[in-house]
Amino acid sequence: MTLWIRRGAAALILLAGVSVYGLQQQGGGRGGGRRGSVAEEEDVILPNGKSQRDEILKAEHQQNLKDAAELADLAEQLKIELEKNDRYILSMATLKKTDDIEKLAKRIRARLRHN
Repeated sequence: MTLWIRRGAAALILLAGVSVYGLQQQGGGRGGGRRGSVAEEEDVILPNGKSQRDEILKAEHQQNLKDAAELADLAEQLKIELEKNDRYILSMATLKKTDDIEKLAKRIRARLRHN
């Protein structure tokens, strides 16, 4: 169980990083055929000379990394609580932790999909 949780957390972190990096390298999201669209032509240049879209992607990447680290931490805490609890009894805190893990994973997935 421990190995599964660690591999899952590592896979999420790796997936988040690779996905965002790939999107930044392609210069767009899933709609690769949308080059030249109105949204891409109207990319706002910030006062510091950087692209607003690039800055947003960079901020989202950083947030994905933070959320993935928190996800790994919650998964480790869940594993510890499951090991110390009886097989028939779960605390409400343990159940809440599973909900928090699910919410974090969904938040990361939503951020990656909207690009």
